[in-house]
Amino acid sequence: MEKLQIRFDKLLRETTSTFHRYMYDKINWNARMVCLLGPRGIGKTTMVLQYIKENLPRQETLYVVAEDLYFSTHTLVDLADEFARTGGKYLFIDEIHKYKGWSRELKLIYDYHSELRVFFTGSSVLDIEQGISDLSRRVLTYHMQGLSFREYLKLYHNIDIPVYSLDDILTQKISIPTGFLPLQYFKDYLQKGYYPFRDNDFEQYLSQVVNITIDVDIPQYAELSVAVTRKLKRLLAIIAESAPFKPNFTQLGGQLEVSRNSIADLCGWIEKAGLISQLRDSTGGIQGLGKVDKIYLDNTCLIYVLGIQNVEIGTVRETFFFNQMRLNYDVTSSPVSDFLIDGKTFEVGGKKKGQKQIKDANNGFVVKDDIESGYGNIIPLWEFGLTY
Repeated sequence: MEKLQIRFDKLLRETTSTFHRYMYDKINWNARMVCLLGPRGIGKTTMVLQYIKENLPRQETLYVVAEDLYFSTHTLVDLADEFARTGGKYLFIDEIHKYKGWSRELKLIYDYHSELRVFFTGSSVLDIEQGISDLSRRVLTYHMQGLSFREYLKLYHNIDIPVYSLDDILTQKISIPTGFLPLQYFKDYLQKGYYPFRDNDFEQYLSQVVNITIDVDIPQYAELSVAVTRKLKRLLAIIAESAPFKPNFTQLGGQLEVSRNSIADLCGWIEKAGLISQLRDSTGGIQGLGKVDKIYLDNTCLIYVLGIQNVEIGTVRETFFFNQMRLNYDVTSSPVSDFLIDGKTFEVGGKKKGQKQIKDANNGFVVKDDIESGYGNIIPLWEFGLTY
């Protein structure tokens, strides 16, 4: 326990609090048990440490990583028992998915220690969902994604722009700081801005995130063989080279030598791990239930890292729009254009994009890149990065 406390103190000293992610104020930190899910590298750990440093009494708080060597000889229940005996009240467990049988022990901690507030994170969502269902109504769950364009501007350039709703954007209500030139920063965001880490080795680091996700996270928690892992890599490579990818699961199954249903499973695992996003049509009625129409890489940074020799700007634009809007809105494919949101049709393109695709749409908008401001139904692409 003493070594855990020493490591925790070191992390707190190294944690800065100049910038908060969008999720910081959305979480009910006072709930008895909270789970925060999200892909690797998007800043979950930093946000948790910031909250501890700014709000909680150090002597009543403990942060641990679930793969710590402490757990080679102790259980989570052991930790909670000892922590509670010494007056502990706030227990934070990072990367819970790396602890075998975590959901059963968290349930015991919840039942045995009503005085404890337990917060845990998962970098891989692959086995978390089943564990959360095992916890029933005990846990409050949140999902977090990478930086919006608005967050990137604040974090890296100290440019403060408020959050705007989709309706604000479509009715031309965006008010930007005097002298702010959005296109000056937008290209850099598309290439390196989605993840809150910045150094000269960004591409190498992001490649490592992808490789660990494919080689370790998905196989370990979905219990896949090495052979299936190779197929995951091949599938991701196919999608990266062709995105937006119109899936033919039968044809893909032939290429990868697996069944059609297995392709759907593979895509589902990669999507949950935060590497791709599947755009569905609206026939399902509820988000996630429609037929998959296109498959995109999850965010624009992955396009530049995984498809660096063949980057299509049209794909980058569509990926940015889909990625930024999906957090707060149900985005589906459009039968006449690119996207549908709440009955509104969106055609995404460059500054010369015309109205042809949406001429028959009742509520159509042209989303243009390379313009600073819009008019009528023409909206700048970058503005859709201000919604969280």
